[in-house]
Amino acid sequence: MWTFCRSIFGQVVMALILGVFIGLAAPEFGQQLKPLGDGFIQLIKMLIPYIVFCVVVHGIADAGDLKSVGRVGIKALVYFEVVTGIALVMGLAAAYLFEPGVGMNVDVGTLNEETLNTYSSNADKLMQGGFTAFLMALIPKTVTSAFAEGNVLQVLLIAVLFGCALSAMGDKVKAVTDFIGQLAAVLFKIMGFIIRLAPLGVLGAIAFTVGKYGLDSFKQLGLLVLLFYGCVAVFVFGVLGIIMRLSGLSLWKLLRYLKEELAVVFATTSSDSVLPQIMAKLKNMGIKDSTVGLVVPTGYSFNLDAFSIYITLAAVFIAQATNTPVSMADLLTILLVALITSKGAHGVPGSAIVILAATLHAIPAIPAVGLILILSIDWFMGIARALGNLIGNCVAAVAIASWEGNIDKEQARKVLGHSSHAE
Repeated sequence: MWTFCRSIFGQVVMALILGVFIGLAAPEFGQQLKPLGDGFIQLIKMLIPYIVFCVVVHGIADAGDLKSVGRVGIKALVYFEVVTGIALVMGLAAAYLFEPGVGMNVDVGTLNEETLNTYSSNADKLMQGGFTAFLMALIPKTVTSAFAEGNVLQVLLIAVLFGCALSAMGDKVKAVTDFIGQLAAVLFKIMGFIIRLAPLGVLGAIAFTVGKYGLDSFKQLGLLVLLFYGCVAVFVFGVLGIIMRLSGLSLWKLLRYLKEELAVVFATTSSDSVLPQIMAKLKNMGIKDSTVGLVVPTGYSFNLDAFSIYITLAAVFIAQATNTPVSMADLLTILLVALITSKGAHGVPGSAIVILAATLHAIPAIPAVGLILILSIDWFMGIARALGNLIGNCVAAVAIASWEGNIDKEQARKVLGHSSHAE
């Protein structure tokens, strides 16, 4: 018991329980604890661009084979599109199989559109220029602006170029490569200090959420929430479980290995809060730095598995709840548009509702004002979204590393087996 209490995982679990209690017993006080959660996530976010830069640059420079780096990038993008496509179809299938919105008979005219003004405005900005604008947004205005704004994809682009340049110059710039590797070690050490604050961050996030929203909103649309959780679980243990098995490793053992990070994400509903720790643990499993550095940060924008399930499930739910007929052409449009809009989710304020609004812009038949029905339960769905996305990206790193031969399987089995045995 003492060992459990001293571990980060044990402290996070206790903080989570205490946060729920505070939120229910003293809602106003619970809401005042919000800065604890926000501050913890902000501390993590301030280091993410620099950690991503150092890991990617050092990994590419050390790899020495630029063709290998290119193959990893291409395979990652192919993998992301295939797996997120499966997730999108799964969301549609679940919506039509279980019909969570049928029978609600919501009158669109009674919904207050003003509630969605901010989300609609952001959705309009997101859709302006389409996919071309999205690609152009990957290029930063300046090198420093990418770091200042914390735009991970822009930082990744800079890191890839920088790493390729170092690799091409070879031993002449070995001192620079070594320095970046040492800087990465320092940043990870700082991250180790910050992660000790995770229980406080979890306490603040949970106390605020329960204090503000209570548990009543969950009861109102419980079927949709439970259906979404069920879909994410089936996807994780079905689709991702098979991918892990094909990679020669166990999904269960991977989840046990990442239990501390999963607990933090569960409480904060933000996978950003554990990005550096996840990268460090995947490298510790024997996956090459260059593969971890390319796959994981890119996956945060391009491989949102649970988010993809959410988009199609929620879109059809709104149509069912408002008695809106949806044609096969509309369904295909939802799938095609969601494949694009989901790629812009990371870093967008209120991303879930904004991306869903942007998707519905392409299907005028479905009333966008129906998004109001989702707002009250978005936090509950956000837990499964964050967990599913994080697990999906970790499995992607393992799968692509196995595909490319960039993982030491014996090291991975030793690390995962030790993690399991320790329990």
